[in-house]
Amino acid sequence: MTIRHDGLAVDWFGYATLRLESADTVVSLDPGRYGVLSGAWEPDTPDVGHPDPVDYDAHDSDVVCVTHDHHYDSDAVRRVASDDATIVAYEAVDAENVSRDVEPLDDLPYEVERVAYGDSLTVAGVCVDVTEAYNVPNGPHTRDDGTPYHPEGFGCGFRVELDGTAAFWPGDSDVLDAHRSVDCSLFCPPIGGAFTMDRHEAAALATDLDPDLVLPIHYNTFDALETDSGAFAADVASRGVPVVLDET
Repeated sequence: MTIRHDGLAVDWFGYATLRLESADTVVSLDPGRYGVLSGAWEPDTPDVGHPDPVDYDAHDSDVVCVTHDHHYDSDAVRRVASDDATIVAYEAVDAENVSRDVEPLDDLPYEVERVAYGDSLTVAGVCVDVTEAYNVPNGPHTRDDGTPYHPEGFGCGFRVELDGTAAFWPGDSDVLDAHRSVDCSLFCPPIGGAFTMDRHEAAALATDLDPDLVLPIHYNTFDALETDSGAFAADVASRGVPVVLDET
């Protein structure tokens, strides 16, 4: 379903795929993977809370943001990007480091802007701020030997502002001190745990940020990301922060 918030139409298509539309502009964040935009996605667990897969081929996004290699899907970029789209990609995104069959970013027929932590730019009237995103070594979201799934410098998060409304997607990350000062109206945290902040950590961050609305994403796409989204929503609501789930 489409979520309406402060002049934006917002859709979570599954995994990390988020679409934001204002009166004049469309932004897609981390489109694709696991068949969420090709209609091929299937749940590992029946009736898990997640959007149904769609065969999305609208070519309507003015800006497409890519946080890191795990979320880079060149076919999905082509599905969402308009002919004159700009791809805003973290500087470390590299098709050669992706085990899947993807096209190099620079081979796609779009303008590409490479960005780093702390960068701010305006693309197609959209203000884009680049935030830190990583797992802390020996922290709660690491491999058995303590190495991060997402080391510092591997990926980023994005704060995007369309027509005066700011949305924040932290990317695949633990909760970091830098996140707590992000000013946003719409907060879209990952809550699946395992590779990112879990639902408890995301709820606590929502309290710190005090946005006008929380819409969780990046959960229940496959078994390692399965979590209790209803419990997350109840937790956030109990803290006095508005929250919504975009699930079938």
